[in-house]
Order: sequence, then C-alpha cells, then structure tokens
Amino acid sequence: MEALEARRTGGYRAMRELIREMKWTEAEKKLSRRAFEVALQAELAEVLEDFKARAEGAQTPEDMWPIEHFLNQRRRELDAKYDYRYSQLVSVFGRLIREGRLMEAHLEGLSQDKLEFIRRIASF
Repeated sequence: MEALEARRTGGYRAMRELIREMKWTEAEKKLSRRAFEVALQAELAEVLEDFKARAEGAQTPEDMWPIEHFLNQRRRELDAKYDYRYSQLVSVFGRLIREGRLMEAHLEGLSQDKLEFIRRIASF
C-alpha cells in the first residue's frame, strides 16, 4: 500500500516538475492571456450579478455585512483560482475546463505537451 502511494506521489511530483519547467512561446503567452481573461471575466460577471441581487435585497445596515463577507470570500477564491504564473497556468486551465468555465478550443495553439497535461488535470 505504501509503495503504491509513493509511486502515485512520485508521479504527481514528476508531473508538477515537468509543468513548472515548460517554456512558453510568445504566441502561447498571448493565447493563454486571452483564454485566461475570458474565463476570469465571465466568473467576475457572475459574482457581480450575485452581488447586485444581494445588495438589492438589503433592507437594513446589518444586511450589508453578509454581502461584504460574500465579496471577501469570493475574492479570496478567485485570487487563488486565477493564478497567471506560467508555472501554474496548465493547472489553472485544467481546473477551468473541469469546471466548465473554459473550453479546450480556447487553448488551440498551445503545444501538444501542454494540452496533454491540461487534459489530465481536467479529468481529475
């Protein structure tokens, strides 16, 4: 059992190391930025709509604080999810595809090795 876990962990670590060492061409950087922004702006629009609905329902000053908590929580979640470091983008894109926030078609033009890692992560 421990050997299997060690093998899994080693495989994961090796995969993470390969992802961190990937080089990004200028074309891939531009494509990645566009795809990243598409997903981020769509999710921010959802948060804005939710905020507006909550704010509209606020009737008393005490009603403001749960809205503030909601916004702070969502900001922390989005800051953690949308990490635009190249060493993290493959994982970010995999998660966004898994969540249905990005389509693989948005990433056409990335190298096959990056797309393969993204597909693996999206399938978790």
